[in-house]
Amino acid sequence: MPQGLPRKIRIAFLLQVVIVSLAVVAAGWVVSLSIRVGFIRSASQAEATEFFAQRSVHPDASLPHGRNFQTWFVPTGQAPTQVPKYIASLPPGHHELADHDMQVRVAPGQGGTLYIAYDQERIDRLMYVFAVLPIAVGLLAVFAVSLLTYRVSKRLVTPVNWLARQVAAWDPRDPDIDALAPHRLPADIGSGEARQLAQALHTLGERVEAFVARERNFTRDASHELRTPLTVIRVAADLLETESGLTARGQRSLQRIQRASRDMEAVIDAFLILAREADIEPQREHFAVSDIVAEEVDKVQPLLEGKPVALRIVKRAEPELHAPSRVLAVMVGNLLSNACQYTDRGDIEVRIEEDRVSVRDTGIGMSNETLQRAFDPFYRADQDIGGMGLGLSVVRRLGERFGWPVVLESVPGSGTLATIQFVR
Repeated sequence: MPQGLPRKIRIAFLLQVVIVSLAVVAAGWVVSLSIRVGFIRSASQAEATEFFAQRSVHPDASLPHGRNFQTWFVPTGQAPTQVPKYIASLPPGHHELADHDMQVRVAPGQGGTLYIAYDQERIDRLMYVFAVLPIAVGLLAVFAVSLLTYRVSKRLVTPVNWLARQVAAWDPRDPDIDALAPHRLPADIGSGEARQLAQALHTLGERVEAFVARERNFTRDASHELRTPLTVIRVAADLLETESGLTARGQRSLQRIQRASRDMEAVIDAFLILAREADIEPQREHFAVSDIVAEEVDKVQPLLEGKPVALRIVKRAEPELHAPSRVLAVMVGNLLSNACQYTDRGDIEVRIEEDRVSVRDTGIGMSNETLQRAFDPFYRADQDIGGMGLGLSVVRRLGERFGWPVVLESVPGSGTLATIQFVR
């Protein structure tokens, strides 16, 4: 896991160390600058002020003295013979003499001029003691605390990281949940939240395995058990159709049986397709869309018997697809069935274009509220019309499964336009 918790924690602590180190170094630089310039300026000014204050009381007051500086006092009117020439020639004020590695304060006052020369080398040693060493100690403390905290944090997240690696290695179709079994957990998992999470994932994995097994068994068994009686009904109906003594009423009933068996077979196909896992597709084949549309139009013709409704196909193109033809048949058949049920007069037009198939009717249409719920399972706009309200829900789910989105447009009283788009 290149972006796992240990790496993120390591990066976080490295950033913390870098930021704190820069802050400490910056603070040390400010301190050293203060000592080198500000402190010497204020100290020299204080020494001069104190000296002239004492001299105003005691004219023979001694010169300021210290380990880090030298002083000279030149009375007014006398030549600064004891003062080095490069110092004596300086005007009043504070000066930094880089050539001689010193800082000088020239302070004129009552009775003469005071010269204070600070040794820069001594000042640098002072700065090292009061700035560099504390910085070094502070940085070592930061490194030590960060390292200790990092080790503790790493030890705390190690169980979670191990757990994440195990889960990431799972095959979604066949996860190895035994790796999270209680007796196989590493000793460093301990008894905390990581162990509880591992046990919860193991239990969840067992339930998912059982659920998948039940789903596979149902799909396999249902495919056989549901098709067998339908096959018997269809064969019996075909044999009965050859009988010559059937009345007109019997012929109509026989046609209803055949149509109902075909519809039930289509519904079973749709549900079995949707029950399969997403990466297991039905057998694909190369087919012409117009052939599927023509077949489904023939199937729904009996639904329009006795209605003044014209059903026609308009071909604008001859698209061909490589996909499960049964899926498209179920989708088109459901849309046509709805159009026939909700249209009492006018026409139903099935338009075939290069990238879509659309079904337009002149039926009752749908309001905005009905249009929003049209794809909900078991929802029917008109409760007086038969059906379970699953048609459009199945159509939409099949379209999402195979990349054929379904779009509905409708106006109350003016009909509905349903479009299956082929996204290639």
